[in-house]
Amino acid sequence: MAEAIARKRDVIDARPAFTQADADALNARFVGVETLPMLRTLFAEGMLGNVATVSSFGTESAVLLHLIAQADPSVPVIFVDTLKMFPETLDYRDTLVSEFGIENSFTVTPQHDVIAKKDETGLRWSYDPDGCCEIRKVEPMARAKEGLDSWISGRKAFQSVTRQNIPRFEIENGRLKLNPLGDWTKADLEAYFAEHDLPRHPLEAQGYLSIGCEPCTSKVQEGEDPRAGRWRGWDKVECGIHTPIPTVDPEDPANQPVF
Repeated sequence: MAEAIARKRDVIDARPAFTQADADALNARFVGVETLPMLRTLFAEGMLGNVATVSSFGTESAVLLHLIAQADPSVPVIFVDTLKMFPETLDYRDTLVSEFGIENSFTVTPQHDVIAKKDETGLRWSYDPDGCCEIRKVEPMARAKEGLDSWISGRKAFQSVTRQNIPRFEIENGRLKLNPLGDWTKADLEAYFAEHDLPRHPLEAQGYLSIGCEPCTSKVQEGEDPRAGRWRGWDKVECGIHTPIPTVDPEDPANQPVF
């Protein structure tokens, strides 16, 4: 009996903080509500629990960060420094944090012992970009999100075909994931930059429209997908942070827990 109770308690403790029903309800509640009022309401009412914003400090990042800072400058902002970033990106991070008055900016880096073991030469990006992203970006971000109930992403639907139909609220690994700019167009972003005179990433004028790690980022040619310059030449479109989680059928015997 005691063992059965312990098992039941474990199941209860492991339940996700948010469910798809929660995401659906939030999507319905904020239909037609502009981004800034939505963010202010979410933060004021504490609906997101322990929340943080994740930013790459890329070419479009200033818009989301400016909105977050206006809604609540105390909301933490997390940046993953893969140790392969452009120096210009690190400078841009410092500029935006200072100018927007962001109060809690955190930088997370890969584990040095893991890098020493799995990427001693620093060239893993050249023959295994997925593995490189895993140890330099995905794992550090997973550590940074520990303890979070929800997190805020800067993804936009227009960025690539893999990001179409992004909802404002979705569920990922039991956390609520918020995409405040999911339905914004490039024109919307440009108008916001102009209206608020936001600083531009110094590499944007050189043709870098989507900026990640320096070795795996190239200039985008006219007419190309904005993210075409990421991992050029590889069958790869995401670092892994935003990779969809495979659907698991709970009725499949193979997915039943083993005690």
